Amino acid sequence: MEDDLPSKYEVIVIGTGMTESIVAAAASRIGKRVLHLDRNDYYGGMWASFTFEALQKWLDECRNGKTNDSVKTSSPLVQDTEKSITIGNQFSTVFNIEEKWFIPEKLPSVGNLLSAKITQTEDSPKESKDGLTETEATLKQSDKLWCQAKIKTMGRKFNLDLAPKLLFSRGTLVELLISSNISRYAEFRCVNRILTWQSDKLETVPCSRADVFATKNVGLIEKRQLMQLLTLCVEYKPESDEFKGFEDKTLKQYLESKGLTENLMHYVLYAIAMSNDTTPCMVGVERTQRFLSSLGRYGNTPFLWPMYGTGELPQCFCRLCAVFGGVYHLKRAADSVISANNECKAILSDGSRLDCDHLVMGVADAPPEFLGSVPKAGLSRGIFIIDRSISTTDKESLTLLQFPIKGKEPITVIEAGPSTHVCPPGLYLLHMTTKQIDNAVNDLKPAVDALLHSEYADGTTIRINTDTQSTQTSKEGDSSASSGESNILDESLKPQILYALYFNCPETSEYDLSQNVPSNVHLCSGPDLAVDYEFAVKQAKSIFSKMYPDSEFLPRAPDPEELSLEVDEAAGPPFQSSEEPKEE
Repeated sequence: MEDDLPSKYEVIVIGTGMTESIVAAAASRIGKRVLHLDRNDYYGGMWASFTFEALQKWLDECRNGKTNDSVKTSSPLVQDTEKSITIGNQFSTVFNIEEKWFIPEKLPSVGNLLSAKITQTEDSPKESKDGLTETEATLKQSDKLWCQAKIKTMGRKFNLDLAPKLLFSRGTLVELLISSNISRYAEFRCVNRILTWQSDKLETVPCSRADVFATKNVGLIEKRQLMQLLTLCVEYKPESDEFKGFEDKTLKQYLESKGLTENLMHYVLYAIAMSNDTTPCMVGVERTQRFLSSLGRYGNTPFLWPMYGTGELPQCFCRLCAVFGGVYHLKRAADSVISANNECKAILSDGSRLDCDHLVMGVADAPPEFLGSVPKAGLSRGIFIIDRSISTTDKESLTLLQFPIKGKEPITVIEAGPSTHVCPPGLYLLHMTTKQIDNAVNDLKPAVDALLHSEYADGTTIRINTDTQSTQTSKEGDSSASSGESNILDESLKPQILYALYFNCPETSEYDLSQNVPSNVHLCSGPDLAVDYEFAVKQAKSIFSKMYPDSEFLPRAPDPEELSLEVDEAAGPPFQSSEEPKEE
């Protein structure tokens, strides 16, 4: 991108986060002249997806503090009646970073492996059934061992999300992707398994009517109660008296009034309503309706996952903005905002003045003068590379788990395997997110301890033969089905953590982003705690309606074949086949 940008734009957008990218696309789609800048060399900001190498670079920048090498304010560019406000990044700080390997840098030599005989804790073969020599069998078994160097050589096959999220099948983002025709830029896969943690074991959440009546984890009377409750939630209208008197009470109190068992309340609270003991009743009902309304549209669960990671979605909107004339410039920072009479007149960037009618910017790039105090807490995040699924079946699953913590927000756990193109074959990614109370390590510890094996692996021991893991799991399931138990995570079946990254980041969705902001400046929040994108889409629509109240928000974009191109009338005769048509 050349530095000699035009000096006047109708909309300047700073930062390529989710909300900023949606607003940029919407403005460009209705013919506005849009300039989109980002100080980083990648799209998405705190919504980005990284290869393993790019993640290491990002972590180094976070630890050392991002530098802004741009030319600072040049006074001749600011008029006497204007003032220049230096841009800060107080919300861009990622803190409490803790990175840890649980495997050696390199595997032992073949000789050392032979002397160690690559022990296994389960199903260790006493002799080779393939007629292999001891050395050959050892080398074959070593393919199942991991070291840091081995993972780093596969680094480009990772797409590690900073803010992993799912899409409700009938949520606002899916409807927007379809109605605007942006869906052609992305691929999705259904989340095919929802789990819950109950009585120290993983249970599969029944999502369809057939699942409800097939599951052995819910009794017959409970099944009838559950179906009645779900029907009430689906058919609820504001004028109904069903929830009268519970407007100021919790969802749990309402469920208790319906005589639900503790077992059934657990499924409704943590798996379907995605709530906890303190969630207000009507908030829980709204979440339940959203869950149920999305069932069956694309799969057995209500959720979709973007292939190649969630960082693909901001790029989809950036792509549409560019198609309709938006100008993009990565690695270019805005140095300051020029304002007068409570309006933004321009920004200064690389020694140039760029005028605008509207300025849209991510909260991480906003001048401190536009903001109040930094929120005291944020999100606790964990990214784990593991050697197998937390609950293996014969088929790789894309999994969602709301891990309950008594008296606190649940920990959202999303597991994705190689079929989603976020990690190499043989590995899985596990994401954990919750509300920050202490730091990420301590906040996520209950789920880590329950689901994962976190002792150091020395590179000579295979804890379990992964080829037979699904068989062992199904055997456990068969033997426990009669007793009403399933998927008990004994230590031998827990996935081994190979690499773990913990960090905390700000959560600004409930932060007042308009208190000190000029009238034509619009601030966008970063990722929020919710599992979906509802807040980002709602915020983008609100910002766009303030900018252009009489314009349609992201109307459908035509397909390439629908575009009419100017054709030279003297271009020549139409194409004809060299073969003469055969007579009938």
